[in-house]
Amino acid sequence: MNTAIVANLNSNTTNVELSEKNFTVVKKVTGSSTATYIFGIGGISNKALLQMAYTDMLDNADLVGKSRAIVNVTNESHVKSITPLYIRRTTFVHAHVVEFTD
Repeated sequence: MNTAIVANLNSNTTNVELSEKNFTVVKKVTGSSTATYIFGIGGISNKALLQMAYTDMLDNADLVGKSRAIVNVTNESHVKSITPLYIRRTTFVHAHVVEFTD
């Protein structure tokens, strides 16, 4: 049995003004994290899984020392299972990197 759950549970407080044409979209970045459970034991919490995927995405964004920001952050979770023996949950976080030109 394969199940896919897609959710957008973001609560970012950073505001970036994108109404002017003073930026370019540089790239799309993705981060991921996976947890495996055997008989429901093992792995990490869903919150920790999401945080690890978000951190991985930021590492791939190459923001340090540049006039860049991440926008359009979304996340999704994929679950593969042979219930109740084996469950593997993978969480992905996606975003676009924009670079300001002015």
